[in-house]
Amino acid sequence: GVLSRSAFRINDGIGVYLKYASEPKPPARDYIFTFNKSNKDELTRIASQSDKTYIAFVCIDGRHICCIEYEEFQEWLAKRHKALGHVEDTSTILVNLPKGKEFRVNMNQPGRRKLYLDNPLLVPRNRFPDALFE
Repeated sequence: GVLSRSAFRINDGIGVYLKYASEPKPPARDYIFTFNKSNKDELTRIASQSDKTYIAFVCIDGRHICCIEYEEFQEWLAKRHKALGHVEDTSTILVNLPKGKEFRVNMNQPGRRKLYLDNPLLVPRNRFPDALFE
């Protein structure tokens, strides 16, 4: 298959998939990252070829990169699937960067714009790039 311009392999066993958003959107000031079916298929392929796969959310305006494990991404998709009752082709991950604190990763409740799906996943700011070199 064609290699993605968003996917990179580090060392032998680590895959990284990059997504970027230029600025946070009101009202919650979340960075919004959209994954369509081909993005998800690509991620599945990368994960099948790597010991460990990360998704790096590049938050341009905040000048930070939030890094989550592929398994954590899958858990969010599963929560959303459960709330929705079916698999969706396009999924949206929300990343929030409160000043001086850890990243908050979340999704919206189905059909509810301003309500989060669950308690946020807290991600240390230094997980990227530290995790890639473990």
